[in-house]
Amino acid sequence: SASRAGSSGAGKKNLVFLGSPQVAASVLDTLLAASGSPDSAFQVAAVVTQPPAAKNRGRKLMPSAVAQLALDRGFPEELIFTPERAREESFLSDLKDVKPDVCITAAYGNILPQRFLDIPPCGTVNIHPSLLPQYRGAAPVQRALQDGVAETGVSLAYTVRALDAGPVIACEKFSVDECIRAPELLGILFDIGSKLLINELPSILDGSAKEKAQPQDDSKATLAPKLNSEESWLSFDQEAKVLHNKVRAFAGWPGTRAKLQLVNQNGESDLLEIKVITTKVSTSCDKVEDENEILFSGSSLLIPCSGPTWLEVLELQLPGKKVTAARDFWNGLRGQKLLKSP
Repeated sequence: SASRAGSSGAGKKNLVFLGSPQVAASVLDTLLAASGSPDSAFQVAAVVTQPPAAKNRGRKLMPSAVAQLALDRGFPEELIFTPERAREESFLSDLKDVKPDVCITAAYGNILPQRFLDIPPCGTVNIHPSLLPQYRGAAPVQRALQDGVAETGVSLAYTVRALDAGPVIACEKFSVDECIRAPELLGILFDIGSKLLINELPSILDGSAKEKAQPQDDSKATLAPKLNSEESWLSFDQEAKVLHNKVRAFAGWPGTRAKLQLVNQNGESDLLEIKVITTKVSTSCDKVEDENEILFSGSSLLIPCSGPTWLEVLELQLPGKKVTAARDFWNGLRGQKLLKSP
């Protein structure tokens, strides 16, 4: 089957694409469209993606977003590889049969062993959504937002055995406003990245990109470890800006959670756990008698944080319920008091 793909585009170089989530599917879409133009120097010879996973509480196995897009575009199913690990013998042998000239990765999610990297003569190139050597690792966009950066970007870099440490072929900066959230920013950066890639592919395929690629300065490297759900709790003894940045960074997955105290008219209190969806930072609020009391103003819950800062919560979600506006939530309290959880 692999040779059938190879024979269709005489003289075209073979590109193998590796990616898994929705942001990577949009990169594959760009590559498939570009490869279809008559003067294209390459064709997509195979697609590699994570195995199907159980979505929605263990219902049926669903292909990754990349696999789904490839199928929707009529890509041959037998050329979509889904190894559990990229070091599997059967997968490496399938990959060799495809004779890739170059491999492109975008949010693939598996470590690539040296035996993989030795296969494509023009190398393996990764679209990484940060300005390398900053934010190497699994969650560059989320960690950059959590740090409150004003600027980030996307890099096109050769893949080496060390994580995100290969020479950089090209990069592009992007200004970050203080409202943008991780899913949105990821989409934008991979979009910019796929355009960069299309521009650079000729030089990657003729080898001149290897000459001009800049080695990274390892001494300036920062790490962006993947998020874990234990980190999703908000602690209101931090400044509101820190919390707001975390809400933006963790939007999508794993989200941000907070524990509040609900006090009824008889003074009995109950613990309330909410998901915090949309926030702003507020500095203008006169402190009240009880510095733990949560107020409502305009269309926001006002939660007192460290220093003189307040976190405005515009949207939140109760367990098992839909996302609600702060006003509707506040009206539903019917005069009960809300406090920060001790």
